[in-house]
Amino acid sequence: MFAQEFVLKQRTEILHALCSSGSAEHLERVLDILLAQGELTWEDYQNIQVPGRPLFTNARQLLDLLYTKGLDSCGLFLAALKQVLPEAQETGLSLSGCSPNIKEKEAQSTSTTQMLLTQRPSLVSKLQSCINGALQALVVEGQFTSRDCDEVRRPIHTPSQQARCLLDHVSSKGDLAAKVLLNYIQQKQESGSPVNQKNLTPPKEFLKYQKKLSSSVSAQSCFLSTYGGTSHMSLDDIYTEGQLELAHKCTDLHTPLGLEDIVGTLGTVNKEADTVLVSGEAGSGKSTLLQRLHLLWAQGAALQDFLLLFPFSCRKLNSEHKELSVQELLFQHCCWPDREQEQIFQFILDHPHLILFTFDGLDELKQSFSDEHRLCCPTQHAPVHTLLFNLIQGSLMKGVQKVVTSRPEAVGPLLKKHLSKEVLLKGFSPSGIDCFVRKHHNDSTVAAKVLESLQTNTALLGLCHNPVLCWIVSQCHKELLGCGEGSPQTITDVYLMILQHFLQHKSLSKSTIGLGWLHENLKTVLHLGQLAFEGIGSTCYIFSGIELDACGVTEQDICIGFLIQIKDTSSAHYEFLHVTIQCFFAALYIVLSGNIDGPTIPKLFEMQDMRETGLSTSCFGACLPSTDQQKQDVVGEDTAAKTSDLQMIATFVSGLLSQRHRSLWLHCCPSAVMEKKARQVVRCLSKGMQKHFKSIPQPVEGEAKSMHAMPGFLWLIKCIYEMQESRIANNAMSKLEIDHLKLTYCNIGPVECTALSYVLQHLRTPVGLQLDNNSVGDVGVEQLLPCMHVCNSLHLRNNNITDEGIRKLIAKGIQCDNFRKIALFNNKLTDACTQQFSHLLKTRQDFLSLRLGNNNITAEGAKQLAEGLKFNHSLQYLGLWGNKIGDAGAEALASALEYSKSLVWLSLVGNGVGTAGACALAKIVKNSTSLEHLWLTENCITRAGVECLIQALQHNTHVKSIWLQNNNLSLEEVEDMTQRESRLFF
Repeated sequence: MFAQEFVLKQRTEILHALCSSGSAEHLERVLDILLAQGELTWEDYQNIQVPGRPLFTNARQLLDLLYTKGLDSCGLFLAALKQVLPEAQETGLSLSGCSPNIKEKEAQSTSTTQMLLTQRPSLVSKLQSCINGALQALVVEGQFTSRDCDEVRRPIHTPSQQARCLLDHVSSKGDLAAKVLLNYIQQKQESGSPVNQKNLTPPKEFLKYQKKLSSSVSAQSCFLSTYGGTSHMSLDDIYTEGQLELAHKCTDLHTPLGLEDIVGTLGTVNKEADTVLVSGEAGSGKSTLLQRLHLLWAQGAALQDFLLLFPFSCRKLNSEHKELSVQELLFQHCCWPDREQEQIFQFILDHPHLILFTFDGLDELKQSFSDEHRLCCPTQHAPVHTLLFNLIQGSLMKGVQKVVTSRPEAVGPLLKKHLSKEVLLKGFSPSGIDCFVRKHHNDSTVAAKVLESLQTNTALLGLCHNPVLCWIVSQCHKELLGCGEGSPQTITDVYLMILQHFLQHKSLSKSTIGLGWLHENLKTVLHLGQLAFEGIGSTCYIFSGIELDACGVTEQDICIGFLIQIKDTSSAHYEFLHVTIQCFFAALYIVLSGNIDGPTIPKLFEMQDMRETGLSTSCFGACLPSTDQQKQDVVGEDTAAKTSDLQMIATFVSGLLSQRHRSLWLHCCPSAVMEKKARQVVRCLSKGMQKHFKSIPQPVEGEAKSMHAMPGFLWLIKCIYEMQESRIANNAMSKLEIDHLKLTYCNIGPVECTALSYVLQHLRTPVGLQLDNNSVGDVGVEQLLPCMHVCNSLHLRNNNITDEGIRKLIAKGIQCDNFRKIALFNNKLTDACTQQFSHLLKTRQDFLSLRLGNNNITAEGAKQLAEGLKFNHSLQYLGLWGNKIGDAGAEALASALEYSKSLVWLSLVGNGVGTAGACALAKIVKNSTSLEHLWLTENCITRAGVECLIQALQHNTHVKSIWLQNNNLSLEEVEDMTQRESRLFF
């Protein structure tokens, strides 16, 4: 296709590739190349790059201009596009066949200024890391004024945009300025040391401030400041690593993600952004992780590329009502310089890449993220949330690294386009639970008993992957070890355990036993419950003494321990130990208070429906007993945090109103009232499930009926599990008629697996269950076992499952008649699990599909599988791509499958299979009466191996394709063999 025609036909796709990220970098790099090649004049460039005009408009202007210039200009543009775009986008546009290569122009320009144009792409790249040094050189030589420097260093510009602005200014000054700049760049290249902090000497007052800030951060971070704040636990002693994953798959990642990788370049998807998001569910350890980063920096043990670190709590920023500048935000909320404040702040502005900001709990801001109000001046005053949003998106303090934490619900597309990367915090691994419990207990005997108790209660073990719940279980070890068969099963059970623990340990009367402990402390529970309830309604997590008084909270109530005083505030302010505990008390208030009216529970469960349809307003405000209109107005601001909190409250309400806890409320609330509230919850859950079922589209003819779960589906299932009444689960599932249930990318961990299994085991007909790209792990696999009998297929791609999880899964799966397909690619499986699969294949003559791609299976594992395949006469699909079976493994499989009458599809892509393996596999091709497709892409097969396959194909017309791309074959060999056998695909 001619380049001009391609530009016209692919216009929409090209515009999307240039502009969809929200960054102008792709367009600007293309313009650099076209300027350097002489395809654009400076006048053309200025007509395209109009300041303030939308990015898409500028891109359209470029395409229009190039099309009118003709074929050669369009061809050069496509070549520039191919050079600039990421590989994935380039492939999507199919640029390889329609664009020449860019040839760099030789340096034969008539003037030094002209060289700035012809070498523009490379100069932009070289200047990005040394803007300040270049400006200083120009000032020293008298070519630049301070105003010129300020124009170049505008905070709204990215480093590459600053480099372009610098080149433009130098060009306007003439040849002498251009010569100064080129000489500076040449000296830097010869010295091999771009400007960085190692050859930087900060002012003396800056170093004093650095020491003071470091001391302040260390003091704030040395003790665990979240849920264990009252225990004075040393962070160094108690901190346990959580599981970190990149939201986008990274081919360079060969080891577990570490803390310093959060701010490193690994996994970066947007190089122009400087904000990293750490997302995780409530209680997954986000605040503690940031606190650990702060402490390591203050101790000089990590993050030493950053000279200053400024930590912020979004929860505390909520209470800042004054308009501030960035300078005031830094120094008033973190650490105040003793002297030379302006000099220190100027150093920060001049060296943004040496500064780190952290913002904990973006989801707890009263305002949802927005990029409507743009600021670029660090001295301009604005509301705190406006400053924060502009810092995140890079309009303010471009180049400063920012780390933000949030619950996943608050992270929408609007925020994600401003992120350099997203890191997922998945809570504790099994070894992390073990480590945390042992650190929590000085007495190793007690720790061993707690861990033994967890191993006998897999539901509780699954809950302990959440660090907050693990802390509760460790804190309440005496109650846990003394409860026998009544061991906690649900999240509500665990929080009731800590409620009892705190109330009984702080009670003046130590004699309270049995179920009377709650009745005795009912006033305290209601006082704290009202505070929590009204706080959630107004997205408030920090409370003043006035707010405590309004809810009747007394000094004695505070002494129970659920409220802790915030130390670094001017007056006494309090917060709950953790947001989940605040939600729990709000749920207690809904269940126990006589001030809660009839519509409260239905409105609570309607929140998810309203959020999905965009209608969520102040419905929770109607539940509040307060008549203060100002409070009602605040409630009208719907945030992701509030929605997440309300879901958590609804989950707790479901658990508290379950039949198994009804006796606990016997003397606290009339039975009739409790029954009514319980019926309301059941109706809400039933109505919510029916809504999801009605959303299932009719299947395409010839395909299975499938349901891709909507966001609220998993939450409803967790609520049903909390009620622990099989009747509700049975009624809900009896109306679900599907063949396939898809729950991919749903943040499903062991806790969710427990709830899923509890509900799905009541399905009337078997389903295919797809849980790809979650965090199921070995413990989650164990939680799924009770519903295995209703799974005809199980997809668990990318779930951190090891051989131990597979051992339990296969042991159960062999007993389940419906279970016939499994997909486990991209996990952590080794040869140690292949014996279990071999046993499965020998035992089950109706098993159809086994896919184990992208694991760590070698020739030994393939030989184990072959032992099972020899006796199996049903398997149709076998996928082992991306392993390491080599020739020996291929030969073993070929021997077992040579005369197969069932195998339809076999993939050994990327397994190091050579000619010997190909010749062995040719026997299957020759003799199998069922094989249709054989995948041997990305191996080491030579012509001799392919010749064996060609000869085998001559004896078998049933085989439809053999795929052989990226093997050890020349272009001539590929062309020759393609002509001889059309079923070979290269």
